[in-house]
Amino acid sequence: MNKNLFKISPGYEEIMPAEYLDLINDGPYGKNYGVDDLGTFKELLEEHPLCAGCGLALSMRLILASLPNPEDTIIVGSTGCSALAFPQVAVQNIHSLFGNQNAVATGLKRALKLRFPDKIKDVVVVAGDGATVDIGLDMVMHSWFRKENITTIMLDNEAYANTGGQESGMSQEKAVLNMAPTGKKFPKIALPEVAQAAGCAYVGEVSPLQAKRLGKMVRNAILIAREIGPTYLQLYSPCPTNYKFKSNETMQKIKDRVKDGTFKVKEYITPEAEQFLAGIEEGKK
Repeated sequence: MNKNLFKISPGYEEIMPAEYLDLINDGPYGKNYGVDDLGTFKELLEEHPLCAGCGLALSMRLILASLPNPEDTIIVGSTGCSALAFPQVAVQNIHSLFGNQNAVATGLKRALKLRFPDKIKDVVVVAGDGATVDIGLDMVMHSWFRKENITTIMLDNEAYANTGGQESGMSQEKAVLNMAPTGKKFPKIALPEVAQAAGCAYVGEVSPLQAKRLGKMVRNAILIAREIGPTYLQLYSPCPTNYKFKSNETMQKIKDRVKDGTFKVKEYITPEAEQFLAGIEEGKK
């Protein structure tokens, strides 16, 4: 994509908010930014509508800072808390119906291959646990079965956070939420294991606590999806509003889960995908 396309229509510069001007003038396009560069460019409006301390907001910032080709990336989102912020990010994005995101991403990726056969166009799904493992599981899994060249990233806050705090399939067993006062009755769904069994070439589970690791895993997932097949990342993103902890305790909550063994960083890669990444690294030398 021509980076000169990211321009404000003449005559509107003076009435656009300063933050939006920053997205246009100081976005990540063509600069090979990474997690270490956060704060030196604009990837998300500061006054986004997500709650203070929101794990999703931090995960989104890290994802946006880790895209290997942001000017030629389209993110497909779905209904949920993250959907409130996507109109305020410095990357092309589409909002799909709740649970439809992988079907939309599939059609988009295929169309882009036909329209731009000689260019790299990355399609990345970013959606919550409700859209991914509950409402949209059918379409998610069938995109994996068909070996679609897309990356699916779940923002896992372990609840239906934007509709009052109901339990989701990703909530921990016995978790008490606003709309689950007696606690969840069954274990958290092991979607990374499902993704492996469904044929994903790369599967990872990480959190914003490991920012550099998260950034590397996002890049690897997107690169592998270009050539090898579908990839899946699950980002644990705690929700202070529905789990009722202070907004400055988000990282501590992740540390507590690491300590008690209920969250672990995991990574799975097929031999073919591993060989592909090794070839990329060899090409850099």
